[in-house]
Amino acid sequence: MKLTEKMSYLQGLIDGLDIDSSTKEGKALLQMSEVMSEMVLYVEDLQSQVDELTELCDILDEDLGMVEDDLYEDDDDLDCESCGECFDDDDDDDEDDFDDDDELYEVTCPSCGDTILLDEGMIEEGSINCPNCDELLEFDFDNLTIEDFENDGEDESDED
Repeated sequence: MKLTEKMSYLQGLIDGLDIDSSTKEGKALLQMSEVMSEMVLYVEDLQSQVDELTELCDILDEDLGMVEDDLYEDDDDLDCESCGECFDDDDDDDEDDFDDDDELYEVTCPSCGDTILLDEGMIEEGSINCPNCDELLEFDFDNLTIEDFENDGEDESDED
């Protein structure tokens, strides 16, 4: 039985008692009945608001889950050289993060002088933050392709 149904039943019982509203006890009982009726309406309103908020939270949770899936689905494919923070403590050699058949390029940060190894995919992204000083390094190849870059200078490539 719902709270509103219980209150209706109680109100019916009170009405059936033919309480005299001219006595102190009668006034008190009728006033308590009215207060309880208002409380029931207020509780029902709060419950409907809680139900709506719960539904909205569930929807937001599902949406956030989809965003997380989209955002982090390629994490296994990312090369952590770009952020410098994702390496395992067991990795002493940063070059282990690249495939053996990847051609690597050395880029020197103009701010801190740190030398960074990049593969073709990282260069094609167009920019990277220096893992040492967080300076944004941009690569602008408007009319060049990666093949042009590879043939440009042998001192920039590091063949393993």
